[in-house]
Amino acid sequence: METKIFTEESIDEAAEILKNGGLIAFPTETVYGLGANGLMTEAVQQVFTVKGRPADNPLILHVNQFSMVENFVDKFHPLTEKIVAKFWPGPLTLIFAVKHGSLPLNVTGGLSTAAFRMPANEKTLLLIEKTGVPLVGPSANTSGKPSPTTAAHVFHDMKGKIAGILDDGPTAIGVESTVLDLSDPSKPPMILRPGAVTKEALENILETEILIDQHLVTEGETPKAPGMKYKHYAPNAEVRMVRQAEWPEAARWSENQKVGVIASPEILKLFPQEIEKYSLADNSIEAATRGLFAGLRALDETGVSLILAPAFEEAGLAVAYMNRLKKASNQKFWKN
Repeated sequence: METKIFTEESIDEAAEILKNGGLIAFPTETVYGLGANGLMTEAVQQVFTVKGRPADNPLILHVNQFSMVENFVDKFHPLTEKIVAKFWPGPLTLIFAVKHGSLPLNVTGGLSTAAFRMPANEKTLLLIEKTGVPLVGPSANTSGKPSPTTAAHVFHDMKGKIAGILDDGPTAIGVESTVLDLSDPSKPPMILRPGAVTKEALENILETEILIDQHLVTEGETPKAPGMKYKHYAPNAEVRMVRQAEWPEAARWSENQKVGVIASPEILKLFPQEIEKYSLADNSIEAATRGLFAGLRALDETGVSLILAPAFEEAGLAVAYMNRLKKASNQKFWKN
């Protein structure tokens, strides 16, 4: 199969492919998604097959307007309107209880709930509008590997497996959306997966406590949202987190080691010239979040056996960043 690169000028062709059950990867502000017609069981099944994704891992439906969600949900949480007005379009996924039989079982993972998001990307919103149905859109990569933040990343993993990629350059945020559970209108909202919309941001707008789900999903349990159960975001190389104060020692240790480093230019200067490096824009959490997946991918291509990446104190956006980095590194620091 030829995998075609689509632009806004050829978006009608991409929409027709989706209507007919084909797969088109699309850009969002977080990562690139692997799009399929969310109402077509066979098309959704192709997503699982192409990614190698576990069958009990539910998918997020991407919509271009809230009325699309209303087709599947009978009863909304009382805070829904306020949340949607402030955070949609944007990097926030909302989980609702859905009407029985209204969605394919492979979209919901067999649960009575489903996840919805309105991405902040004009090209993708137009693609959804022209397709006329919600699009499932898990990250457009091989399951378990670092998520794609450019069309080139998608092409690397999906060339010959999908019909096309709608290209809109690098993504702005770099990690997947926050997932907020609103499925029980009688309970407070609960974050199931951290993202760029933080607990603090939600609490400031809603003026109520936002819970965070801390339980570990067991082997026989179906996760309510993506990223809760399986190993994620890991390249072939081992990954280790490095605390800020440990960079000079890590740099000295790295001499004659087959190691790659993701860090700011200031930190990279500490390392030997021959070490493989991926430079972040600066030392901020925003730059680290935007560059984490791209850095893991780029350094993995060099054949290094170990990748070092910066750890941050877990507050604000760093909660989402550390969530991904901990999974990529299997919770391991360079020096415990």
